[in-house]
Amino acid sequence: MITLAGVWGEEPHGLVFVAEGLPLNICVVGTGYVGLVTGSCFADKGNKVWCVDIDEKRVAMLKRGESPIYEEGLAEMITRNSAEGRLFFSTDIADGLTDADLCFIAVGTPPTENGETDLAQVLSVADSIGLHIRKGCFIVVKSTVPVGTGRLVCDKIGVHLRERGIKAPVEILSNPEFLKEGRAIHDCLNPDRVVVGAVSEEAKAAMRELYSSFVEEDRIIFMDPASAEITKYAANAMLAVRISFMNEIARLCDAVGGDVSAVRSGIASDRRIGEYFLNAGCGYGGSCFPKDVQSLCRVGEGCGVEMTVTSAIEKVNRNQKRVLPIMVRRRFGQDLTGLNIAVLGLAFKPGTDDMREAPSITLINDLVEHGADITAFDPIAEDNAKSVLPGSVKYARSAGEAITGADAAVLVAEWPEFGSIDWARAGSHMKGKILFDGRNMYEPQTIKNLGFEYYCIGRNCAVR
Repeated sequence: MITLAGVWGEEPHGLVFVAEGLPLNICVVGTGYVGLVTGSCFADKGNKVWCVDIDEKRVAMLKRGESPIYEEGLAEMITRNSAEGRLFFSTDIADGLTDADLCFIAVGTPPTENGETDLAQVLSVADSIGLHIRKGCFIVVKSTVPVGTGRLVCDKIGVHLRERGIKAPVEILSNPEFLKEGRAIHDCLNPDRVVVGAVSEEAKAAMRELYSSFVEEDRIIFMDPASAEITKYAANAMLAVRISFMNEIARLCDAVGGDVSAVRSGIASDRRIGEYFLNAGCGYGGSCFPKDVQSLCRVGEGCGVEMTVTSAIEKVNRNQKRVLPIMVRRRFGQDLTGLNIAVLGLAFKPGTDDMREAPSITLINDLVEHGADITAFDPIAEDNAKSVLPGSVKYARSAGEAITGADAAVLVAEWPEFGSIDWARAGSHMKGKILFDGRNMYEPQTIKNLGFEYYCIGRNCAVR
């Protein structure tokens, strides 16, 4: 038997609900990357899950078994769990809240123009919960939100409950996600750890029960809600600082004739440092690192804390996204009129169709502005790319088609299939055998031996 704590700052009302093991009744609000993957994985573990979204077209797609986002294995998981009566979709939050033991808020928190986190969707969901909830429930914030958001959600729900005269006990929890796009299902089913910000022992027991089939109990880390909210931002900032640090070292290597891959090997062998997130390249993008770093800076500023290191991460990454276009213009000059440049990889990383903050956007906008004709290929992201890239961009059906007739090729996202390109054959179909490798995917000497000019990041490899 689990007794719910009251709304934050109030005494519990003493209402209870019985949870005798799985399945739990779960409502997940938001069907983006986080909400849809999380809800589908909860259902795959045997729970009854309602995924709720205000987007009618998206919900209609999901009811037909179609996934509105690309994530390997997700469409099959949705189809399987829907057919087996564990996963449901609705535009009405009342459907999800009717029997819910836990309600997860997993809507978007995009950045505002000044880098702060836009909480409009989160607070709108809190209003909807307050207006429709009728029984005790744990409200779990899974969206990435700045510290203090849980209290705002609590206040929103509490106002509505008092106005309605409803004494349904609720407690606001923080349960940040740590999913990597392209590996989101694997990460959800096999998390390194589960971070839970909770106050009451009842809330901890409910989350322990939910995640017992995902991880060993000692990998469920309980803390206060404020610390859990900070943990998400701190983790992403730490990873981003490693990437930005190596990109800065790569630029130094280019300046002095060093090889960043050798430097990486030298420092990664130190067990205190390790090998992860130390690859130099043309900058990071995506839905998390850019906005989370900015948000952490803004939160610090609001509290009078100077976020010196975090601010530097953002600056280094902005500069790094300009490295590839500058490299191309140094080779060809400022006027690129008449040049056909093939761009390989458009999404911010392999395994996803996500174009948010993708380095390819900076590259292509710059090259088009200087007169170049662009032919691009990405295995998955073409549809999303068309909405953010210049209309003059042409799209190829394969890497080979994009490269054919090109004066140069630029690799921006290291899709595995690009590793098997036969550059000897590809080069014979290019106007110019020039390759710019924004991810250091190839061995410089190998490409040089094929007669290419080869340019990469931090490896002293402008070789001919």
